[in-house]
Amino acid sequence: MSLAALAETDTVGLPPWVRLRFDRVRDRWVLLAPERVLFPCPTSVLILERLGDRRRLGEVIDALAEEFSAPRATISADVRRMLQDLADQGFLSVEARETMHG
Repeated sequence: MSLAALAETDTVGLPPWVRLRFDRVRDRWVLLAPERVLFPCPTSVLILERLGDRRRLGEVIDALAEEFSAPRATISADVRRMLQDLADQGFLSVEARETMHG
């Protein structure tokens, strides 16, 4: 699924085979998947920590915008860009939620 079309009601999270862990040897966060490792920047770690098991994208954006007193549109663009990169690499799962329009 392309995150360009991701709705804020969609649920995003790390798939069961991906883990965010602090590596004490390297003294940094790592994103672990079978036979792959990513070294997320501190901003990416903040976003990933807010995903928990799975959360709606809009909730993550709202929480970050409030926490950092930043414009929601700016936070949304940054979060979506980071999540798109993870999705492209197979490190993110997305569950689309259908919404009723009426």
